Amino acid sequence: MNSIATSVLVTFAVFLGALVGLNLHRVLPKSHLTKETQDVIRLGTGMLSVLASLVLGLLIATAKNAYDTTDQAFRSYAAEIALLNETLRDYGAAAATPRDTLRHYTVSLLHDVWPAKGDPINLFQHPQIASLLEQMRKEIRVLKPQDPSQAWLQQQALNITITLFRERWSLIEQARTNVHGIVLGILVSWIVAIFVSFGLNAPLNGTIVGAFLICSMAIGGSVFLILEMDQPLSGVIRISSWPIENVLAPTNWQRSAAPPDVAEPR
Repeated sequence: MNSIATSVLVTFAVFLGALVGLNLHRVLPKSHLTKETQDVIRLGTGMLSVLASLVLGLLIATAKNAYDTTDQAFRSYAAEIALLNETLRDYGAAAATPRDTLRHYTVSLLHDVWPAKGDPINLFQHPQIASLLEQMRKEIRVLKPQDPSQAWLQQQALNITITLFRERWSLIEQARTNVHGIVLGILVSWIVAIFVSFGLNAPLNGTIVGAFLICSMAIGGSVFLILEMDQPLSGVIRISSWPIENVLAPTNWQRSAAPPDVAEPR
């Protein structure tokens, strides 16, 4: 769902409900606006308000949890990529080929998940990205360790690669929408009914209309937040690409450094 269009539509629906209530107050017979009738309406509205508040809070919590989970997952994924790069660098010059493939994979990931404006988002769905990860694993497998230290580093690199495959599928699963449109539609219908009852018990003047407009915009804003946080890789409120960009820093891709006790050549 488009978060901006949906929030504007919700604002309009809630405000229209309030205006309908204001006009009903003017056209209904006096017998329908007795104190007893208004008391019953207030009781029903109070119960509906509690239900709407609970559901709205639940949706906000669900969307926020989805946003935080995806953000943390990408940070963890970036950390695994950085660790794999360090492991291959420690292996030595023989691991230059899988390191280059890993860097190519990371650049492709950055461009696909955080594309330039106007380009579609392809969360790990591009076939070339998956093939790069598989190619890197094959290149690590064919390394020929020269000593136990390199053999251990090769095994660690393979283990991290398996972790990357696992977390990749986890990120794909987390990308799905958690807030269902039916639930949101039912919630909005409740809020519209509440505002109709508010208008039914309110006098028609500019202050009341302005107050209803502000409240309607607040409801629309809450729906906007829910939809935006439920889609953490798109829209206005999206997770930062900084973890992946940080992994691609030039200092992280220098070739194997000299041992600490050996002076660097001038």
